[in-house]
Amino acid sequence: MDNKYYSKQINSIISEVKKAVIGKDQIIIKVLLAILCKGHVLIEDIPGVGKTTLALAFSKALSLEHNRMQFTPDVLPSDVTGFSIYNKNNNTFEFREGVAFCNLFLADEINRTSSKTQSALLELMEEKSITVDGVTHRLPEPYTVIATQNPIGSAGTHNLPDSQLDRFMIKLSMGYPDFNGEVSILKSKANDNPLANVNPVANENTILELQEYISNIYIDDRIYEYIVSLSAATRNHPMLKLGISPRGTLALMNISRGIAVAMGRDYVIPDDISYICRDVFEHRVMLNSKAKLSEITAGDVINEIIKSVSVPRIKG
Repeated sequence: MDNKYYSKQINSIISEVKKAVIGKDQIIIKVLLAILCKGHVLIEDIPGVGKTTLALAFSKALSLEHNRMQFTPDVLPSDVTGFSIYNKNNNTFEFREGVAFCNLFLADEINRTSSKTQSALLELMEEKSITVDGVTHRLPEPYTVIATQNPIGSAGTHNLPDSQLDRFMIKLSMGYPDFNGEVSILKSKANDNPLANVNPVANENTILELQEYISNIYIDDRIYEYIVSLSAATRNHPMLKLGISPRGTLALMNISRGIAVAMGRDYVIPDDISYICRDVFEHRVMLNSKAKLSEITAGDVINEIIKSVSVPRIKG
């Protein structure tokens, strides 16, 4: 199978999701690329802009088993991971799977639950497994978490710890639709549920095949150096007190391969890196007090770094 075949598959998935999510093409592309690069997605935005619809559209187009949990203060870690229950008939403890056992787990309003419950996601996001009572249970493949959170500072929210933020490959914000987009949304929902129009165009095997192909896309040594240079620049920037971890560097490398395939190439170029860099980096860095006093955002810093780091010249 050549690159054209895989690019066609990616485009067919995007076309189906666009039936339910109107006017957010770039968001759709980035979420799909994260899934195909074995990553997780964090979407921070106000309620009502289509975050849940986006996740449900992907689960339908990809024919993936999905579960959804509304994270409220009373949700327990065992609700997510599962628990052991005693069976008196055979005198043994039996494991009961939690809601996280699926292919696509939608964690709604993740920052409304307690830190203890949030931490239940750490192992499953990194290791794709869950350990309960000393026994490790593997999660199904493929596996992706799409989490939504309300803007920091909203009533009843709890900041996600840095260790958990670092496990999300990308962080996105959908934002309000434009004028024409919102008109189209009204028309599409006047007589029907847009999700009903989304048809399955892929399945587990399709996703696993795409993931395997993308993981082997060629990266030139100068691209590796470019990625590391971007990460290193965050660690030495005067406006940041926390830079990019090696996990973040790996995330940028992995998703750049997916971008290359989506663009019809079997090799990565610098434009792939700069296109997605902010989405990979912004939630991983921490501003210092000087930046906050100057009203400089993490996005401003990342944009400056992208412009300042020398771009390698790659000849075909």
